Amino acid sequence: MIFSSKLIEDAVNEFSKLPGIGRKTALRMVLQLLRMETEKVDGFTNAVSKMRHEIVFCEDCHNVSDGPKCDICTNPGRNRNQVCVVETIRDVIAIESTQQYSGLYHVLGGILSPLDGIGPDQLNIGTLVARVKASGIDEVIMAISPTIEGDTTSYYISRQFAGSDIRITTIARGIAFGGELEYADEMTLARSIAKRLPIENYVSVQSRQ
Repeated sequence: MIFSSKLIEDAVNEFSKLPGIGRKTALRMVLQLLRMETEKVDGFTNAVSKMRHEIVFCEDCHNVSDGPKCDICTNPGRNRNQVCVVETIRDVIAIESTQQYSGLYHVLGGILSPLDGIGPDQLNIGTLVARVKASGIDEVIMAISPTIEGDTTSYYISRQFAGSDIRITTIARGIAFGGELEYADEMTLARSIAKRLPIENYVSVQSRQ
Protein backbone atom coordinates (compact mmCIF):
# COMPACT_ATOMS: atom_id res chain seq x y z
CA MET A 1 0.00 0.00 0.00
CA ILE A 2 1.59 3.26 -1.21
CA PHE A 3 0.70 6.60 0.40
CA SER A 4 1.21 10.11 -0.90
CA SER A 5 1.28 11.42 2.67
CA LYS A 6 3.53 10.28 5.49
CA LEU A 7 0.96 11.61 7.99
CA ILE A 8 -1.76 9.35 6.57
CA GLU A 9 0.64 6.40 6.48
CA ASP A 10 1.53 6.91 10.14
CA ALA A 11 -2.16 7.15 11.10
CA VAL A 12 -2.98 3.97 9.16
CA ASN A 13 -0.10 2.16 10.86
CA GLU A 14 -1.44 3.13 14.28
CA PHE A 15 -5.05 2.15 13.56
CA SER A 16 -3.95 -1.20 12.11
CA LYS A 17 -2.35 -2.07 15.45
CA LEU A 18 -5.85 -2.51 16.90
CA PRO A 19 -7.09 -6.13 16.99
CA GLY A 20 -9.24 -7.04 14.01
CA ILE A 21 -8.28 -3.92 12.06
CA GLY A 22 -6.41 -4.57 8.81
CA ARG A 23 -4.63 -1.91 6.80
CA LYS A 24 -7.52 -1.44 4.37
CA THR A 25 -9.98 -0.95 7.20
CA ALA A 26 -7.50 1.36 8.93
CA LEU A 27 -7.24 3.43 5.74
CA ARG A 28 -11.02 3.77 5.53
CA MET A 29 -11.10 4.97 9.13
CA VAL A 30 -8.35 7.52 8.52
CA LEU A 31 -10.04 8.85 5.39
CA GLN A 32 -13.31 9.14 7.32
CA LEU A 33 -11.51 11.25 9.92
CA LEU A 34 -10.23 13.49 7.14
CA ARG A 35 -13.82 14.11 6.04
CA MET A 36 -14.94 15.04 9.54
CA GLU A 37 -14.82 18.53 11.00
CA THR A 38 -11.64 19.33 12.91
CA GLU A 39 -13.57 19.89 16.15
CA LYS A 40 -15.16 16.44 15.97
CA VAL A 41 -11.80 14.79 15.33
CA ASP A 42 -10.33 16.67 18.28
CA GLY A 43 -13.21 15.45 20.43
CA PHE A 44 -12.56 11.87 19.32
CA THR A 45 -8.83 11.94 19.99
CA ASN A 46 -9.25 13.80 23.29
CA ALA A 47 -11.80 11.24 24.51
CA VAL A 48 -9.47 8.34 23.70
CA SER A 49 -6.46 10.04 25.27
CA LYS A 50 -8.41 11.04 28.39
CA MET A 51 -9.76 7.50 28.76
CA ARG A 52 -6.33 5.92 28.53
CA HIS A 53 -4.64 8.34 30.91
CA GLU A 54 -7.32 8.72 33.56
CA ILE A 55 -9.17 5.41 33.78
CA VAL A 56 -8.40 3.28 36.84
CA PHE A 57 -9.51 -0.07 38.25
CA CYS A 58 -12.05 -0.39 41.04
CA GLU A 59 -10.34 -1.15 44.32
CA ASP A 60 -13.12 -3.57 45.24
CA CYS A 61 -14.00 -5.54 42.10
CA HIS A 62 -11.16 -4.62 39.67
CA ASN A 63 -13.60 -3.43 37.02
CA VAL A 64 -12.72 -0.30 35.03
CA SER A 65 -13.69 2.87 36.84
CA ASP A 66 -13.47 6.65 36.76
CA GLY A 67 -12.59 6.73 40.45
CA PRO A 68 -11.46 4.51 43.34
CA LYS A 69 -14.72 2.53 43.18
CA CYS A 70 -16.82 1.79 40.09
CA ASP A 71 -20.45 2.79 39.61
CA ILE A 72 -21.63 -0.78 40.14
CA CYS A 73 -19.96 -1.15 43.52
CA THR A 74 -21.26 2.21 44.73
CA ASN A 75 -24.79 1.72 43.41
CA PRO A 76 -27.09 1.36 46.45
CA GLY A 77 -29.61 -0.50 44.33
CA ARG A 78 -27.35 -3.51 43.73
CA ASN A 79 -27.78 -6.74 45.67
CA ARG A 80 -24.79 -6.71 47.99
CA ASN A 81 -25.25 -10.33 49.05
CA GLN A 82 -24.17 -11.71 45.67
CA VAL A 83 -20.88 -11.44 43.79
CA CYS A 84 -20.46 -12.72 40.24
CA VAL A 85 -16.91 -13.86 39.50
CA VAL A 86 -15.77 -13.31 35.89
CA GLU A 87 -12.53 -13.57 33.94
CA THR A 88 -12.41 -10.17 32.27
CA ILE A 89 -14.03 -6.75 32.10
CA ARG A 90 -15.72 -7.76 28.85
CA ASP A 91 -17.64 -10.44 30.78
CA VAL A 92 -19.04 -7.77 33.10
CA ILE A 93 -20.28 -5.81 30.09
CA ALA A 94 -21.82 -8.95 28.57
CA ILE A 95 -23.72 -9.88 31.73
CA GLU A 96 -24.85 -6.31 32.37
CA SER A 97 -26.27 -6.14 28.85
CA THR A 98 -28.71 -8.94 29.75
CA GLN A 99 -30.25 -6.80 32.52
CA GLN A 100 -30.89 -10.02 34.43
CA TYR A 101 -28.33 -9.65 37.21
CA SER A 102 -28.37 -7.01 39.93
CA GLY A 103 -25.57 -8.12 42.24
CA LEU A 104 -21.89 -7.21 42.45
CA TYR A 105 -18.92 -8.43 40.39
CA HIS A 106 -15.33 -9.50 40.85
CA VAL A 107 -12.95 -9.52 37.87
CA LEU A 108 -10.20 -12.14 38.18
CA GLY A 109 -8.11 -10.81 35.31
CA GLY A 110 -7.83 -14.25 33.72
CA ILE A 111 -8.01 -17.93 34.70
CA LEU A 112 -5.58 -20.43 36.13
CA SER A 113 -3.23 -21.82 33.49
CA PRO A 114 -0.08 -23.48 34.90
CA LEU A 115 1.31 -24.12 31.41
CA ASP A 116 1.24 -20.36 30.79
CA GLY A 117 2.66 -19.57 34.20
CA ILE A 118 -0.62 -18.16 35.51
CA GLY A 119 -1.21 -19.19 39.09
CA PRO A 120 -3.41 -17.87 41.92
CA ASP A 121 -0.93 -15.09 42.70
CA GLN A 122 -1.30 -13.69 39.17
CA LEU A 123 -5.07 -13.37 39.52
CA ASN A 124 -7.38 -11.37 41.78
CA ILE A 125 -8.33 -14.40 43.84
CA GLY A 126 -6.88 -13.28 47.15
CA THR A 127 -8.84 -10.04 47.09
CA LEU A 128 -12.01 -11.99 46.26
CA VAL A 129 -11.64 -14.28 49.25
CA ALA A 130 -10.87 -11.37 51.58
CA ARG A 131 -13.76 -9.35 50.20
CA VAL A 132 -16.31 -12.13 50.62
CA LYS A 133 -15.20 -13.02 54.12
CA ALA A 134 -15.22 -9.38 55.24
CA SER A 135 -18.65 -8.52 53.85
CA GLY A 136 -22.22 -9.77 53.93
CA ILE A 137 -21.86 -11.71 50.68
CA ASP A 138 -23.52 -15.11 50.98
CA GLU A 139 -23.41 -16.29 47.35
CA VAL A 140 -20.48 -16.46 44.96
CA ILE A 141 -21.58 -17.02 41.35
CA MET A 142 -18.91 -18.51 39.11
CA ALA A 143 -19.43 -17.08 35.59
CA ILE A 144 -16.27 -18.49 34.06
CA SER A 145 -15.82 -20.07 30.62
CA PRO A 146 -16.58 -23.84 30.62
CA THR A 147 -13.08 -25.01 29.77
CA ILE A 148 -10.64 -27.21 31.65
CA GLU A 149 -8.80 -24.10 32.87
CA GLY A 150 -12.08 -22.38 33.72
CA ASP A 151 -13.39 -25.35 35.69
CA THR A 152 -10.05 -25.63 37.48
CA THR A 153 -10.29 -21.98 38.45
CA SER A 154 -13.86 -22.38 39.70
CA TYR A 155 -12.89 -25.44 41.73
CA TYR A 156 -9.86 -23.70 43.24
CA ILE A 157 -11.94 -20.69 44.28
CA SER A 158 -14.69 -22.88 45.74
CA ARG A 159 -12.10 -24.64 47.89
CA GLN A 160 -11.13 -21.31 49.44
CA PHE A 161 -14.57 -21.16 51.05
CA ALA A 162 -14.68 -24.78 52.21
CA GLY A 163 -16.25 -25.07 55.64
CA SER A 164 -18.02 -21.72 55.42
CA ASP A 165 -21.68 -20.93 54.86
CA ILE A 166 -20.91 -19.21 51.55
CA ARG A 167 -23.03 -20.63 48.74
CA ILE A 168 -21.00 -21.33 45.57
CA THR A 169 -23.02 -21.51 42.35
CA THR A 170 -22.24 -21.47 38.64
CA ILE A 171 -24.10 -20.21 35.61
CA ALA A 172 -26.20 -22.81 33.80
CA ARG A 173 -24.58 -24.62 30.91
CA GLY A 174 -26.23 -26.46 28.09
CA ILE A 175 -27.50 -26.39 24.53
CA ALA A 176 -27.75 -22.87 23.15
CA PHE A 177 -31.22 -21.63 22.21
CA GLY A 178 -31.78 -22.34 18.52
CA GLY A 179 -29.00 -24.93 18.46
CA GLU A 180 -29.27 -28.48 17.18
CA LEU A 181 -28.25 -31.51 19.21
CA GLU A 182 -26.19 -33.09 16.43
CA TYR A 183 -23.81 -30.11 16.46
CA ALA A 184 -23.34 -30.00 20.24
CA ASP A 185 -20.11 -31.37 21.64
CA GLU A 186 -20.30 -34.36 23.97
CA MET A 187 -19.40 -32.39 27.13
CA THR A 188 -22.07 -29.76 26.52
CA LEU A 189 -24.69 -32.38 25.74
CA ALA A 190 -23.75 -34.41 28.81
CA ARG A 191 -24.07 -31.38 31.06
CA SER A 192 -27.40 -30.48 29.48
CA ILE A 193 -28.74 -33.93 30.31
CA ALA A 194 -27.31 -33.92 33.83
CA LYS A 195 -28.59 -30.40 34.60
CA ARG A 196 -31.99 -30.84 32.98
CA LEU A 197 -34.88 -28.65 34.18
CA PRO A 198 -38.61 -29.28 34.63
CA ILE A 199 -40.44 -28.50 31.38
CA GLU A 200 -42.66 -25.97 33.14
CA ASN A 201 -39.55 -23.90 33.96
CA TYR A 202 -38.63 -23.76 30.29
CA VAL A 203 -42.15 -23.06 29.07
CA SER A 204 -42.69 -20.29 31.63
CA VAL A 205 -39.50 -18.54 30.48
CA GLN A 206 -40.40 -18.85 26.81
CA SER A 207 -43.92 -17.54 27.39
CA ARG A 208 -42.53 -14.27 28.71
CA GLN A 209 -40.38 -13.62 25.63
